[in-house]
Amino acid sequence: MELEKVHILAIGAHPDDIELSCSGTLMKAVDAGKKVGLLDLTQGELGTRGSAELRLKEAENARKVMGASFRVNLRMKDGFFSDDEAHQRPIIEVIRACQPDIVLVNAPRDRHPDHAKGAQLEQKACFLSGLRRIETTYNGKAQEAWRPRLVLNYIQDFFIEPQVVVDISGYWDRKMDAIMSFSSQFYDPNSDEPESAISSKAFLEVLRGRAQTFGRYAAFEYGEGFVADRPIGVGSMSELF
Repeated sequence: MELEKVHILAIGAHPDDIELSCSGTLMKAVDAGKKVGLLDLTQGELGTRGSAELRLKEAENARKVMGASFRVNLRMKDGFFSDDEAHQRPIIEVIRACQPDIVLVNAPRDRHPDHAKGAQLEQKACFLSGLRRIETTYNGKAQEAWRPRLVLNYIQDFFIEPQVVVDISGYWDRKMDAIMSFSSQFYDPNSDEPESAISSKAFLEVLRGRAQTFGRYAAFEYGEGFVADRPIGVGSMSELF
């Protein structure tokens, strides 16, 4: 797959990490004329419900809802990927291929160990991607070094106080459409699959409450929160209001 340059690349350890955590931000960016790319590390094959094949189909449906330019799945082993060169290199190749200005990565700590582990792997790949002595190719072509200007962690199941809140007040219903593209994973009263930590109706209500809480911090109806490992710079005070 040929990857075009994007303004934002969102990376998730599992299909649906992105939708649950930052899809409103991504759709708002797309509507503003920005290009967005999506990268999943695994197929979520260890999930309680659904299957790897179904998750891939659902992920593509969600991509269409969000209007992202592409979605790549690296097919790393769910639950067993590591932060090492073998796993860093394919992420570096995607980063260099699409040259994002901003990269959104998994939460720095969370209930699922793949999320924090994924965040560390993804953040390290963003740094290493800028080292010209690391040689990579994509689709048989040599790549140039590229380092994103900004890397932000989105917030997942565990509550983390956000440093940045994006107003998604006009995007809540579309965010839910993207999430519910993964119909195998979330609330379905007619499903005969086993219950999971995210399959109840209450989980969807928690998502709404979280977005309302983050929004309240910044006087928005709904918000998505992010954290960073360094201060966020702005050109002038006017960018803050």
